[in-house]
Amino acid sequence: MLEDRTTAASSPTVWPAAYPHGYAVVDVETTGLARDDRIISAAVYRLDGRGEVEDHWYTLVNPERDPGPVWIHGLTSEALEGAPLFQDIAEEFATRLEGRVLVAHNAVFDWQMIAREYARVQRDAPVRQRLCTIALSKALQLPLPNHKLESLAAHFGVVQRRAHHALDDARVLAEAFRPSLRAAAEGGVRLPLHECRPLTEWVERPAALIQQRAGGYGGSSGYRPGGWRPSRKRPACPYPNPGRYEEGKRLKQGMRVAFSGDTSVERELLEDRAVEAGLHVATSLSRLTSLLVTNDPDSGTSKVVKARQYGTPVVDEAAFGQLLRDVEPASEA
Repeated sequence: MLEDRTTAASSPTVWPAAYPHGYAVVDVETTGLARDDRIISAAVYRLDGRGEVEDHWYTLVNPERDPGPVWIHGLTSEALEGAPLFQDIAEEFATRLEGRVLVAHNAVFDWQMIAREYARVQRDAPVRQRLCTIALSKALQLPLPNHKLESLAAHFGVVQRRAHHALDDARVLAEAFRPSLRAAAEGGVRLPLHECRPLTEWVERPAALIQQRAGGYGGSSGYRPGGWRPSRKRPACPYPNPGRYEEGKRLKQGMRVAFSGDTSVERELLEDRAVEAGLHVATSLSRLTSLLVTNDPDSGTSKVVKARQYGTPVVDEAAFGQLLRDVEPASEA
């Protein structure tokens, strides 16, 4: 049971009327970070509108494939062998999420993994909004050394017992979210809520699905994601790549821009704005990338790691928005 860090003697807070009436604090452990990876454990703490715990739930999930980085999550194939399939826990999971804002640390990742699992069983995840605690900590201007969960927990004096165990990570996040929510209410801070759009495209190939059920890691995954968004084939950028962005200077048409992590503006809209400005939106990061846009430069995503290796310039979303206002035209041929 979570410890209640509030007291009856605390000064009353005028609760913002626009705040949600319920939250589902979620953590999922997965076989990896790619689109074809699977959930292997999930935990949900249900909170009321003021962040008080109502109940919690946890389950293992058999991914029907290799469990991935066991050295991180500790779940072996043997431990998961008798666990239920996602289709077996989908209904119970849904009751925990229904009508609530999904709260997670790097929420876009947890949301996408959950949405894809529901798509595989031909259902929509019952979530309409998400809230990222990284974005909330930034909105509150918390003095954190980085945006890791352990740093957020330490700030609020929450003891983390088993890192990368879904139930304990969800507990820690729920304990850290409650004072964050109260601080936001006291300061009149708008919560960084984002719409959760259902997957619009998902194609399964029956033969591959049979192969998936037979197991096998590294072969066919058993399904083919048609993409997180509808497939939109953008025309090739008509301008040559002028090289890397230099701090203090303008962006120039043709520059290759990559994005990593959650953003306050929907990623698709941000990419569209970049394309309209004459930039090349890259789906991966290479030595040719001119700029990486991320709100969490301390994260361990593959793009951030490569940016460090290659010395690729990094700016946050707000700075990128300012740069988009005055993009230098491409040089005349």
